[in-house]
Amino acid sequence: MQTDPVLRDRARAMRRAMTEPEKRLWLILRDRRFHGIKFSRQVPVGPYIADFAARSHKLVIEVDGDTHSDQSRDARRTAWLAQAGYQVIRFPNAEVMTNPDGVAHTLMNRFTR
Repeated sequence: MQTDPVLRDRARAMRRAMTEPEKRLWLILRDRRFHGIKFSRQVPVGPYIADFAARSHKLVIEVDGDTHSDQSRDARRTAWLAQAGYQVIRFPNAEVMTNPDGVAHTLMNRFTR
């Protein structure tokens, strides 16, 4: 399936302008640092752009800041991703910034179930 060029360009722009919490989590996930799992950042998945995705594990990680104040919109997004076979894990900005070890531990638990 071809990615919408507008969505693709928006994802590229988002990669260049990552938030500080996204940058911190990317340091943990990039280059297969997290248990050899390949993650991509700001990647189109269907009609959405996931903050991080491990396609091989059908996992999307969202770092929720001020732009995620509309919970009904996030619920629709999560439902769509679940229908496509993805599990979605959300972390608030504050948790990524103050407890990166806890975030990594939560993710590790997802992979050791």
